[in-house]
Amino acid sequence: MVIDDDEKITSLLRRSLAFEGYEVTTAPDGAEGLRLLNQRQADLVVLDVMMPKIDGWEVCRRLREAGIAAPVLLLTAKDDVQDRVKGLDLGADDYLVKPFALEELLARIRALMRRRPEQVETDGRLRYEDLVLDVDAREAIRADRRIDLTAKEFDLLHLFMQNPRRVLSRDQIMERIWGYDYSGESNVLEVYVAMLRQKLEEHGGKRLIQTVRGAGYVLKGES
Repeated sequence: MVIDDDEKITSLLRRSLAFEGYEVTTAPDGAEGLRLLNQRQADLVVLDVMMPKIDGWEVCRRLREAGIAAPVLLLTAKDDVQDRVKGLDLGADDYLVKPFALEELLARIRALMRRRPEQVETDGRLRYEDLVLDVDAREAIRADRRIDLTAKEFDLLHLFMQNPRRVLSRDQIMERIWGYDYSGESNVLEVYVAMLRQKLEEHGGKRLIQTVRGAGYVLKGES
Protein backbone atom coordinates (compact mmCIF):
# COMPACT_ATOMS: atom_id res chain seq x y z
CA MET A 1 0.00 0.00 0.00
CA VAL A 2 1.38 3.39 -1.03
CA ILE A 3 -0.24 6.40 0.67
CA ASP A 4 0.95 9.73 -0.77
CA ASP A 5 -0.81 12.85 -2.06
CA ASP A 6 1.84 13.40 -4.74
CA GLU A 7 0.40 11.76 -7.85
CA LYS A 8 3.79 11.63 -9.58
CA ILE A 9 5.31 9.66 -6.70
CA THR A 10 2.39 7.23 -6.40
CA SER A 11 2.46 6.64 -10.16
CA LEU A 12 6.23 6.03 -10.12
CA LEU A 13 6.02 3.66 -7.17
CA ARG A 14 3.04 1.79 -8.60
CA ARG A 15 4.91 1.05 -11.82
CA SER A 16 8.26 0.31 -10.19
CA LEU A 17 6.88 -1.97 -7.47
CA ALA A 18 4.65 -3.81 -9.94
CA PHE A 19 7.71 -4.43 -12.09
CA GLU A 20 9.42 -5.92 -9.02
CA GLY A 21 6.50 -8.34 -8.60
CA TYR A 22 4.46 -6.60 -5.91
CA GLU A 23 0.71 -6.08 -6.01
CA VAL A 24 0.29 -2.35 -5.36
CA THR A 25 -2.66 -0.34 -4.04
CA THR A 26 -2.44 3.44 -3.74
CA ALA A 27 -4.31 6.09 -1.78
CA PRO A 28 -4.13 9.90 -2.22
CA ASP A 29 -4.46 10.80 1.46
CA GLY A 30 -4.40 9.33 4.94
CA ALA A 31 -8.16 9.01 5.32
CA GLU A 32 -8.49 6.94 2.13
CA GLY A 33 -5.43 4.91 3.06
CA LEU A 34 -6.93 3.97 6.42
CA ARG A 35 -10.23 3.07 4.77
CA LEU A 36 -8.51 0.75 2.30
CA LEU A 37 -6.31 -0.83 4.96
CA ASN A 38 -9.41 -1.67 6.98
CA GLN A 39 -10.79 -3.50 3.93
CA ARG A 40 -7.75 -5.53 2.91
CA GLN A 41 -4.49 -6.70 4.44
CA ALA A 42 -1.24 -5.10 3.33
CA ASP A 43 2.18 -6.71 3.66
CA LEU A 44 3.88 -3.31 3.82
CA VAL A 45 2.85 0.37 3.87
CA VAL A 46 4.83 3.17 2.19
CA LEU A 47 3.50 6.27 3.92
CA ASP A 48 4.04 9.97 3.19
CA VAL A 49 4.13 12.19 6.26
CA MET A 50 2.82 15.53 4.99
CA MET A 51 -0.68 14.90 3.59
CA PRO A 52 -4.08 16.58 3.72
CA LYS A 53 -6.92 15.39 5.99
CA ILE A 54 -4.87 12.93 8.06
CA ASP A 55 -1.07 13.14 8.06
CA GLY A 56 1.32 10.20 8.09
CA TRP A 57 2.03 10.47 11.81
CA GLU A 58 -1.63 9.99 12.64
CA VAL A 59 -2.07 7.21 10.07
CA CYS A 60 0.85 5.31 11.59
CA ARG A 61 -0.49 5.78 15.11
CA ARG A 62 -3.96 4.53 14.15
CA LEU A 63 -2.54 1.51 12.33
CA ARG A 64 -0.64 0.41 15.41
CA GLU A 65 -3.61 1.10 17.69
CA ALA A 66 -5.73 -1.11 15.42
CA GLY A 67 -3.21 -3.93 15.78
CA ILE A 68 -2.04 -3.77 12.14
CA ALA A 69 1.54 -5.05 12.26
CA ALA A 70 2.52 -4.49 8.61
CA PRO A 71 5.91 -2.75 8.31
CA VAL A 72 5.64 1.01 7.70
CA LEU A 73 8.19 2.96 5.66
CA LEU A 74 7.79 6.72 6.11
CA LEU A 75 8.54 9.16 3.29
CA THR A 76 9.12 12.77 4.23
CA ALA A 77 10.85 15.97 3.14
CA LYS A 78 11.99 16.56 6.72
CA ASP A 79 15.36 15.24 7.85
CA ASP A 80 15.31 16.45 11.45
CA VAL A 81 16.30 13.90 14.07
CA GLN A 82 13.20 14.77 16.10
CA ASP A 83 10.95 13.93 13.15
CA ARG A 84 12.67 10.58 12.63
CA VAL A 85 12.40 9.75 16.32
CA LYS A 86 8.72 10.74 16.32
CA GLY A 87 7.96 8.43 13.41
CA LEU A 88 9.79 5.48 14.98
CA ASP A 89 8.11 6.09 18.34
CA LEU A 90 4.71 6.01 16.62
CA GLY A 91 5.48 2.57 15.23
CA ALA A 92 7.18 3.17 11.88
CA ASP A 93 9.87 0.67 10.89
CA ASP A 94 11.99 2.81 8.57
CA TYR A 95 12.35 6.39 7.35
CA LEU A 96 13.41 7.75 3.96
CA VAL A 97 13.90 11.42 3.11
CA LYS A 98 12.63 12.94 -0.15
CA PRO A 99 13.99 13.18 -2.75
CA PHE A 100 15.12 9.56 -2.64
CA ALA A 101 16.82 7.19 -5.03
CA LEU A 102 14.38 4.57 -6.30
CA GLU A 103 17.02 1.84 -5.88
CA GLU A 104 17.38 2.69 -2.19
CA LEU A 105 13.62 2.66 -1.64
CA LEU A 106 13.33 -0.77 -3.28
CA ALA A 107 16.21 -2.09 -1.18
CA ARG A 108 14.60 -0.83 2.03
CA ILE A 109 11.28 -2.42 1.04
CA ARG A 110 13.01 -5.75 0.41
CA ALA A 111 14.70 -5.53 3.81
CA LEU A 112 11.42 -4.78 5.59
CA MET A 113 9.66 -7.62 3.78
CA ARG A 114 12.37 -10.02 4.95
CA ARG A 115 11.91 -8.89 8.55
CA ARG A 116 8.13 -9.07 8.66
CA PRO A 117 6.59 -11.84 10.80
CA GLU A 118 5.91 -15.08 9.02
CA GLN A 119 2.27 -15.95 8.48
CA VAL A 120 2.56 -19.13 10.58
CA GLU A 121 -0.56 -20.52 12.20
CA THR A 122 -0.67 -21.45 15.88
CA ASP A 123 0.47 -25.00 15.15
CA GLY A 124 3.68 -23.72 13.52
CA ARG A 125 2.60 -24.53 9.95
CA LEU A 126 2.28 -22.58 6.71
CA ARG A 127 -0.56 -23.62 4.41
CA TYR A 128 -1.38 -23.03 0.76
CA GLU A 129 -4.22 -25.02 -0.82
CA ASP A 130 -3.43 -28.70 -0.08
CA LEU A 131 0.24 -28.03 0.72
CA VAL A 132 1.38 -27.76 4.35
CA LEU A 133 4.85 -26.73 5.50
CA ASP A 134 5.78 -27.63 9.07
CA VAL A 135 8.33 -24.94 9.89
CA ASP A 136 9.51 -26.48 13.16
CA ALA A 137 9.88 -30.03 11.81
CA ARG A 138 11.16 -28.74 8.45
CA GLU A 139 8.93 -31.04 6.44
CA ALA A 140 6.27 -30.66 3.76
CA ILE A 141 2.98 -32.53 3.48
CA ARG A 142 0.69 -32.52 0.46
CA ALA A 143 -2.66 -34.29 0.45
CA ASP A 144 -1.56 -36.23 3.58
CA ARG A 145 1.63 -37.35 1.79
CA ARG A 146 4.95 -36.52 3.41
CA ILE A 147 7.50 -35.05 0.98
CA ASP A 148 11.20 -35.57 1.60
CA LEU A 149 13.07 -32.33 0.93
CA THR A 150 16.74 -31.42 1.04
CA ALA A 151 17.74 -28.42 3.14
CA LYS A 152 17.87 -26.08 0.14
CA GLU A 153 14.58 -27.42 -1.27
CA PHE A 154 12.93 -26.74 2.08
CA ASP A 155 14.36 -23.21 2.22
CA LEU A 156 13.13 -22.51 -1.31
CA LEU A 157 9.63 -23.82 -0.62
CA HIS A 158 9.60 -21.91 2.68
CA LEU A 159 10.30 -18.68 0.79
CA PHE A 160 7.46 -19.36 -1.64
CA MET A 161 5.07 -20.25 1.18
CA GLN A 162 5.92 -17.00 2.95
CA ASN A 163 5.01 -15.06 -0.21
CA PRO A 164 1.98 -16.76 -1.80
CA ARG A 165 0.72 -15.20 -5.05
CA ARG A 166 3.66 -12.78 -5.07
CA VAL A 167 6.07 -12.95 -8.02
CA LEU A 168 9.64 -13.37 -6.78
CA SER A 169 12.39 -12.39 -9.17
CA ARG A 170 15.37 -14.63 -9.79
CA ASP A 171 17.65 -12.11 -8.03
CA GLN A 172 15.38 -11.96 -4.99
CA ILE A 173 15.36 -15.75 -4.64
CA MET A 174 19.11 -16.10 -5.19
CA GLU A 175 19.81 -13.43 -2.57
CA ARG A 176 17.57 -15.08 0.03
CA ILE A 177 18.52 -18.73 -0.52
CA TRP A 178 22.10 -18.66 -1.78
CA GLY A 179 23.33 -15.21 -0.76
CA TYR A 180 25.19 -12.48 -2.63
CA ASP A 181 28.50 -14.34 -2.57
CA TYR A 182 27.22 -17.45 -4.37
CA SER A 183 29.57 -18.36 -7.22
CA GLY A 184 28.33 -21.81 -8.26
CA GLU A 185 26.38 -22.93 -11.30
CA SER A 186 24.33 -20.14 -12.87
CA ASN A 187 21.30 -22.40 -13.43
CA VAL A 188 21.14 -23.65 -9.83
CA LEU A 189 17.76 -21.98 -9.23
CA GLU A 190 16.18 -23.54 -12.30
CA VAL A 191 17.50 -26.96 -11.24
CA TYR A 192 16.08 -26.65 -7.72
CA VAL A 193 12.71 -25.38 -8.94
CA ALA A 194 12.50 -28.38 -11.29
CA MET A 195 13.36 -30.82 -8.48
CA LEU A 196 10.90 -29.17 -6.11
CA ARG A 197 8.14 -29.28 -8.69
CA GLN A 198 8.80 -32.96 -9.35
CA LYS A 199 8.42 -33.80 -5.67
CA LEU A 200 5.33 -31.64 -5.17
CA GLU A 201 3.59 -32.95 -8.29
CA GLU A 202 4.09 -36.66 -7.68
CA HIS A 203 0.89 -38.72 -7.74
CA GLY A 204 -0.92 -36.17 -9.88
CA GLY A 205 -0.59 -33.04 -7.80
CA LYS A 206 -1.29 -29.88 -9.79
CA ARG A 207 1.48 -27.36 -10.33
CA LEU A 208 1.78 -24.71 -7.65
CA ILE A 209 5.13 -23.09 -8.52
CA GLN A 210 4.49 -21.15 -11.71
CA THR A 211 7.02 -19.52 -14.02
CA VAL A 212 6.30 -15.89 -14.87
CA ARG A 213 8.18 -15.32 -18.10
CA GLY A 214 10.71 -12.53 -17.78
CA ALA A 215 9.82 -11.89 -14.13
CA GLY A 216 10.51 -14.94 -11.94
CA TYR A 217 8.43 -17.50 -10.07
CA VAL A 218 5.23 -17.41 -8.04
CA LEU A 219 3.39 -19.81 -5.75
CA LYS A 220 -0.18 -19.96 -6.97
CA GLY A 221 -2.68 -22.45 -8.38
CA GLU A 222 -2.95 -22.91 -12.10
CA SER A 223 -5.44 -20.65 -13.88
